[in-house]
Amino acid sequence: MVSLARTASSGERLREIDGFLAEACADLAEHDARLRGVAVDVRFDRGVAHLTGEVADLAQLRLVRQLIGRFDGVLAVWSRIRVAGREPVVMDLGCGAAKQYPENLGLDLRRADGVDAQADLSGALPLADNSVDVIFTVHILEHLIDFLSLVDECHRVLRPGGTLHIMSPWWGHVNAVADPTHVRLLDVQTIKGICSRPPGTPRWYPLHAGCDGASIFADMTPLEPGDPEPTSSHLARFFD
Repeated sequence: MVSLARTASSGERLREIDGFLAEACADLAEHDARLRGVAVDVRFDRGVAHLTGEVADLAQLRLVRQLIGRFDGVLAVWSRIRVAGREPVVMDLGCGAAKQYPENLGLDLRRADGVDAQADLSGALPLADNSVDVIFTVHILEHLIDFLSLVDECHRVLRPGGTLHIMSPWWGHVNAVADPTHVRLLDVQTIKGICSRPPGTPRWYPLHAGCDGASIFADMTPLEPGDPEPTSSHLARFFD
C-alpha cells in the first residue's frame, strides 16, 4: 500500500540539514584515516552532496562517495572529480541554460546559453561508447514517454565506473503534474525497477537513491558482465 504522507521539506529545514551534514562530513574527514590526504571538497545544497577536487583512482572516489552517502539526510552524491590528474568528461543532458557545473558539456534539443551541442534525447546520443565519466539528467526523464531508451544510451556511453545522476519530480507532489509537458510519473521505486531489469538488458548498480517529498534522486553506475549484483541489504537502504 502506497502512502502519500511524505511532504516536501521547507527551505529553512533543508538549510539546517545542510549545516548538520557539513559538520558531520568535516568530522569524518578529520577522524577517518581512509580519507587522510584525499583532496576532495564537499558542499551540501538541499541534501545533495557536491564533490569536487581530485582522487588517486576510481576506488578512492567510490570510497569517498560511499562514506558521505551513509549520512542520514543525504539525497544524492553529485561529483565532478579529477581521477589521477585527468579531468572528467561530464555531460549535462537537456540542460538548457542551467548546467549543474559550468564546465559540463551541455546537450539539448534546443539552443540555449548552456548548450554546447544539439541532439534529440529520445534517440541515439551522438557520443562514442565508453567516452563519458558522469551524466546528469536533471528534470529530463519525466518529459520522455520512453525514458528507458535514454537510460540505455547513458549506459552505453558511460565508462566503467561512471555515474548517471537522475533528478525528477516525485509523482506524489504537485510539480509532477503541474507541467503539461510531463508525460511520465516517477518514484524511487522506479529506480528499483530500472536496476532490476532482466539479463540481456543494460544493468545498473544503484549507488544512492532518495526523495525529499518534491523530487526523487538517484545515482547509478553501469554493471558490466560478470560484475556482482547489488545485495539485498544494499537495495533495502533505498527501496521497499
